[in-house]
Amino acid sequence: MQRSLLITVISIFYIFSCQVSQDPDSDQGFEADDFVCDFPMPEPETFPIAEIETRLGTMNFWLFDETPNHKAKFIELANEEHYNAFTFNRVVSDFVIQGGCPDLPEYFEGSPYLIDPEFVDTIGHTYGALGMGRDDNSDKQSNACQFYIVSNEDGLPRLDGDYMIFGKIIDGEDVLELIEHEQTDETDTPLEAIPLNVSIKEYTTEQLLALFDFTPKKR
Repeated sequence: MQRSLLITVISIFYIFSCQVSQDPDSDQGFEADDFVCDFPMPEPETFPIAEIETRLGTMNFWLFDETPNHKAKFIELANEEHYNAFTFNRVVSDFVIQGGCPDLPEYFEGSPYLIDPEFVDTIGHTYGALGMGRDDNSDKQSNACQFYIVSNEDGLPRLDGDYMIFGKIIDGEDVLELIEHEQTDETDTPLEAIPLNVSIKEYTTEQLLALFDFTPKKR
């Protein structure tokens, strides 16, 4: 009974969703091609990807749903072009490359961008992990004005549980390596500035696979 009712409803929806393309004054009978059906198609799901463009190339990052507050704040600041006022200001070979606000008290004391930690046991400091900086505050709060990318190929597990990881690289590992090997001064600041252009791009599952050989199920 329920199945018959469902079929009837679908049939009615189909009839009323179709338009007749034939001239109504025509004396010819209707054919199948005379009916044009325009069903509303649902928009495909898209996923936000962080794109970090530099003079040395572009990197793309998947942002973890498991760290929602860090993900949301990074997207917010990227959309506000906050990071574009800064550079990759600290580069340490076999450690991290750091972008956004520098390690100065003016950016950390009373920062409006502090976020409580969202540590996840299965998310760590693997190669290409995208993390959020912080000072030595006892609550381990992240400061969203600063981010870093792990450049050590073996990862930095000693930082797990102390610093927040909220994403991972899905494209541009060669750019990460180029930045890592930039010449720096005694403070680990690149001798030639590396300006940032950080933005959020939306991609469907099919586009992620085609462009980056990546699917949302991977991590």
